[in-house]
Amino acid sequence: MISVVIPALNAERELPRCFDSLISAAVRGVVREVIVADSGSADQTLSIADAAGAHIVTTPSKRRSAGLIAGAAAARSDWLLFLHPETALEPGWENEVESFISQALPERPRAAVFRFALEDFGGEARRAEAKAALRSWLLALPYGDQGLLIPKRLYVKLGGYRDLARMEDADLVRRIGRRRLVGLRARAVNMPRPQTSALRGMWLSLLYALRVPARVVARL
Repeated sequence: MISVVIPALNAERELPRCFDSLISAAVRGVVREVIVADSGSADQTLSIADAAGAHIVTTPSKRRSAGLIAGAAAARSDWLLFLHPETALEPGWENEVESFISQALPERPRAAVFRFALEDFGGEARRAEAKAALRSWLLALPYGDQGLLIPKRLYVKLGGYRDLARMEDADLVRRIGRRRLVGLRARAVNMPRPQTSALRGMWLSLLYALRVPARVVARL
């Protein structure tokens, strides 16, 4: 049913946690293959991916967008699930995804994202989650760390990811459009990140929502 695409660059610390969240879905047959698109890792990323049975593709560019593009091109399933290596889907996510796919209408293709969450118990984490929820609802701009489930046919029709330095996730989501994007209840749980990164992301999202070109936002 699903090809999972994970862009990676020196992700030896994050990948095992991401892989673990896919095991139950793979056993049930919901996940058909896992593709790790490596951008030149110098650590044990490739060894970990190989040991997990993932299909590995490589790209000379270190841009995450290049890995997403290469991984999608290698995928064989009718549905694509893009995940960052630092993202782990919460237990039971495959139940909701299987239901979503079973109700999909070929004449009205839709994509879906998960709820953003942080693997942290502090108040800053809860505030970051609230900001992400507000951004997704108000600006219709979920980030790649929320995952993206999309029919391959729709992905190809939209032109897929573009090779951008940043904001490749927002660029594709904008082309999907609010009406074709569904928010799932299951959470995409991410490893903690610096608060400055979250604040910068909010400002970049606002600029992007104001139709500042993606390449300009990437330079900023």
